[in-house]
Amino acid sequence: MRGGAATVAGRRLEALRGIRLPSVSARLKRRLLVLAALCLVLAATYQFWFRDSWLVAVERVTVSGLTTDDAPRVRSALIAAARSMSTLHVDRDDLERVVKAYPVVKELELSPDFPHTLRIRVIEHHPAAIAVTDGGRVAVAGDGTVLPGLAGEGRLPTINAEGTIRGERLEDHSALTAARVAGEAPAALHRRVEKVATRKEEGLVVLLRDGPELIFGDAARVRAKWTAAARVLADKAAAGATYIDLRLPGRPAAGGLPAETVTPVAPAGTTGYSAPDGTAQPAGAAPVTPQAPPAQPAPATDATGAGAVAAPSP
Repeated sequence: MRGGAATVAGRRLEALRGIRLPSVSARLKRRLLVLAALCLVLAATYQFWFRDSWLVAVERVTVSGLTTDDAPRVRSALIAAARSMSTLHVDRDDLERVVKAYPVVKELELSPDFPHTLRIRVIEHHPAAIAVTDGGRVAVAGDGTVLPGLAGEGRLPTINAEGTIRGERLEDHSALTAARVAGEAPAALHRRVEKVATRKEEGLVVLLRDGPELIFGDAARVRAKWTAAARVLADKAAAGATYIDLRLPGRPAAGGLPAETVTPVAPAGTTGYSAPDGTAQPAGAAPVTPQAPPAQPAPATDATGAGAVAAPSP
């Protein structure tokens, strides 16, 4: 069997050897060589002359996205740098070096428009908090970027940072985490945040102006915790709570409700009610069995629950 297969393969090989490919004429060879040379010339012309020539030079630069007091200086620096470029050869690294002296600039979006226009959109860092350090107070972004000389609009929350700030970012891990929590706050709640602190027993705690404390615990699932906080704060049944435990964002707990808010359990489907033990319940939630109040909010043990459930008053 193997011998027969070898014989067939040998015959096919002999047949292939007998096939002759058509020869390329000398005239065709010359044409192919001329075409290859022309392609090389065109590529070299584009690379070393055309893409940096006056034919595609940047003549019109538009800069958008700037809102701070540094806007005129940043805009002038970007326009001056861009006009030394072409729309076919925009040097992003050079533009980023120009604005490196302005910490407010987070990122640049470049849109060249052939033949002579370049559009630059500046994405700014927005101050999320005021870092209080040994050397004074300075605005910081949500990622910890230090924004010297940048005053935040309205009242910003404060965070404590150990030591002094030497670089472009916060080095204190606790301060970095607090800045992230402040930066992730929805706009409506961010205006109410007075301080983001760290406590030994509860972890990260957000102090609101005219509102309860928000216990975050750690920096995991920060957005989910802010969403849960907004939901509980909007529930009339949680009015008067002194704290909202968000360590389990799927089951936030509002505690410290005053005794005078106690009303009979409302039927499912209503807008909210208070259980007989004074525990605030969201709409449609099942009543909670009264339990002895803990000395401190119980640490989170399970993140699989759904719906806001309020804990008894401490």
